[in-house]
Amino acid sequence: MGFGIGDLFWIFLLLTSLQPLWQKRQIEYRRLRALQQFQQERNSRVILLIHRQESLSFLGIPLSRYITIEDSEQILRAIRLTPPDVPIDLILHTPGGLVLATEQIARALIRHQAKVTVFVPHYAMSGGTMLAIASDEIIMDANAVLGPVDPQLGNYPAASILKVVEDKPISEIDDQTLIMADLSRKAIGQVQRFVRTLLKDSIPKQKVLPENIESIIEALTTGRVTHDYPITIEEATEMGLPVTVGLPHSIYDLMDLYPQPQGGRPSVQYIPMPYNDRRPILPMPKGRPLEEPNQMT
Repeated sequence: MGFGIGDLFWIFLLLTSLQPLWQKRQIEYRRLRALQQFQQERNSRVILLIHRQESLSFLGIPLSRYITIEDSEQILRAIRLTPPDVPIDLILHTPGGLVLATEQIARALIRHQAKVTVFVPHYAMSGGTMLAIASDEIIMDANAVLGPVDPQLGNYPAASILKVVEDKPISEIDDQTLIMADLSRKAIGQVQRFVRTLLKDSIPKQKVLPENIESIIEALTTGRVTHDYPITIEEATEMGLPVTVGLPHSIYDLMDLYPQPQGGRPSVQYIPMPYNDRRPILPMPKGRPLEEPNQMT
């Protein structure tokens, strides 16, 4: 018995509805294969922290993606799965995020015994810059940028809130602004202490010269430029940060597999198994979805 036009229509509709799922499975498989190949080339644990947010929106309302507690949980897990003598390569593409989550990741990176390398193909702003400072080497594209790490309280830079208190008589300042100024002073002090900890930790590895530490802290944390100010490779090198120019071409190939998302997708990804497990990734049987790897900020 042959198919009628109505039957063909429903078959076409079914195949059309399955196509996005098939494409998603294919891109996930290609990502895992690319990650595995890069790990084998570098003999390292590779972790991606990618926040695509340039045009992401919901019902026309812009949405932002940034470093979150979920991100820190997943990256800490990836670091725990990595033997102490295996290097870590962290690929960053992020506007920053929560201070708490960023500090947790940064502390885990500086405690890892083997070399930690951060790759920046495009930008690693704010908290992303803090993670870069926590590494032993920062490798950037010639046009990539870092950013200041000065704290923000709500929609306002902490340094700008303090400037208001300095410029106006206290009798003309409301209590809420005074409270915000007190919080701003504490926030700047906390960030400066943590950045100092990261930079001093690098001294035994000769990453940052001791005489450059205070000038780097001054440049990054005091709000002398806007929070979205792009710090170029030339400026970062002049500060004394250990920046190297020239990314492996495979980094660009990996980034091509992470285009601007059209819907929800994990932002951190790594091979979800202990590092020493070198079993090949096999195609998934039909009818079973490819397991989504853990991810984060």
